[in-house]
Amino acid sequence: MSKAALDRKQPAVTHRDLALCFLKIALVSFGGGLSAWARQVLVEERQWLTDEEFLTALTLARLLPGPNVTNLAVYVGTRFHGLSGAGAALAGLTLVPLAIMLSLGVIYFHYHHLPGFQSVLTGVVAAGVGLTLSMGVKAGLDILRQPMAVALAVAAFVGMAILRWPLWLVLVGLAPIGMAWYWPRERKNQEEEP
Repeated sequence: MSKAALDRKQPAVTHRDLALCFLKIALVSFGGGLSAWARQVLVEERQWLTDEEFLTALTLARLLPGPNVTNLAVYVGTRFHGLSGAGAALAGLTLVPLAIMLSLGVIYFHYHHLPGFQSVLTGVVAAGVGLTLSMGVKAGLDILRQPMAVALAVAAFVGMAILRWPLWLVLVGLAPIGMAWYWPRERKNQEEEP
């Protein structure tokens, strides 16, 4: 993370804010695109995280076992209020959506044979894919200006997609390089001090 990101003043966030924020993310992302909506809400709307902080948190959330956005909720909640903040963020992310999904499950098993119902589900999935692509493009634009980030992304793609190496092997090879390159350190001033 850059020094500017580390020095940035943290916004005042309550437990209620955390719960409502992750409830919004869960409700607007029905059908997919959770990561895209999480970025939209956390970075653009609430400005709780910078783009760099969000990508760092999302990367960590993806590396840990479990659902990505659940891990992200724990990360963000913990960052602002420790264990109780993680609980508030998780409650917002899961309780109301769980009730909605149980209700929708009952409806699905009752009406799943109707062709119109299947068409609606197909449209919702297409919207989710579009949101995910949108997040990738928005987040990727910043990375295009960083040659080392592009090199690491290309190396990861070659390792996973072309050479078919397992994820753990690609991570063992590239994670130390990325951490060493982007590790926060003092930058020398452009001007020499007398």
